Amino acid sequence: MAGVGAAAAEHRKSGMSLRGREELQGWLYVLPWLLGFLIFTFGPMLASFYLSFNKYTVGGTPEWLAVSNYARAISGKDDLFWPSMGRTVRYAFVMVPIGISLSLLAALLLNQQLKLTVLFRTLFFLPSLTPVVASAIIWLWLYQPEFGAINWLLSEIGIEGPKWLGSPDLAMPSLMIIGLWSSIGGGTMIIFLAGLQGVPQELQEAAAIDGANTFQRFWNITVPMITPTIFFNLVIGVIGALKVFAVSMVATGGGPNYATWFFNLHLYYNAFQYFDMGYASALAWVFFVLVVTLTYLNVRMSNRWVYYEGEVKR
Repeated sequence: MAGVGAAAAEHRKSGMSLRGREELQGWLYVLPWLLGFLIFTFGPMLASFYLSFNKYTVGGTPEWLAVSNYARAISGKDDLFWPSMGRTVRYAFVMVPIGISLSLLAALLLNQQLKLTVLFRTLFFLPSLTPVVASAIIWLWLYQPEFGAINWLLSEIGIEGPKWLGSPDLAMPSLMIIGLWSSIGGGTMIIFLAGLQGVPQELQEAAAIDGANTFQRFWNITVPMITPTIFFNLVIGVIGALKVFAVSMVATGGGPNYATWFFNLHLYYNAFQYFDMGYASALAWVFFVLVVTLTYLNVRMSNRWVYYEGEVKR
C-alpha cells in the first residue's frame, strides 16, 4: 500500500509540473501580443488620458488644467466641436442603414447559386480591397467638374453636372457614395453571406409548401434567423462610420466651408496641425465615450429583436 501511495504522489507531482509547463508555454506564446498591447495600445491610452487634463504641446511640459479641455469642447468655446460631432453622427445615421441594407441585398443575390457566382463575388469584393486613399483619388477624377466621367456622361444627355465635392450641399452625399462603393461588397456582405448559408433550407421548403411567397419567407424566416449577423454588422458599421476620416481628408480636406469636417478630422488637426495634444487627447476621450455609449445601447436593445437559436425568451 505504501508503494501505491508513493506512486500516486509521484504521479500528482509530475502532473502538476506538466500543468505548470503548459501554463508557462501559454504565457510565452501570449507574451509578444501582451507586450504589444501594453506598449502600443494601453500605455498610450493612459498617457492620452493624463494629457487630456493638461495643456500640452509636443516637446513641451504638461501644464495641469483639470477639466478645462473638456469644458472648452462641451461648452461651445470650440466652434467646430459640436458641428463636427453632429456631422459625424448624421453621416453614420445615413450610412449604416443604407450600407447594411445594400450589403444584405448583395449577399442575397450572390446566395442564389446562379452561374458565375464565384466571379460575381470577386467583382463585388474588389472595391473593398482598394485602399481608402486610392478610392478617394479615383472618385476625385470621376467627380471632377470639367472633365470627370460623371459630368461627361451627364453632358451627353443634356444635363450640366454640378461641382460635386466643391458644393457644400453635395460634398457630404458625394463622400457617402464613395463610402458605400467601397464597403457594400466588403466584409459586411461576406458576413451576411455566411449568415444566409446558415439558414436551414428545411424551414424555407416547409414555408413554401404552406403557401408562403418569397417575401414572406424572407421576412418571417430568413430575417429572424440572421438577426445575430445583422446585430454584429450593425455594431461594427456604427463604429466604422463614426471613425470616418481618410476619405474626407484626401477628397475634400474637410471643405468646402467645413461641409465635411468630421470629428476625427477635427481631432487630427488639433493634434498634428496645431500640436495642441492636450486638447486633442480630450477630444479622443470624448469620442471614445461616444462610441462605447452607442455600442452599449446597441447591445442593450438587441435583446428585443435578436434571435439566438436555442435561446428561451423570458
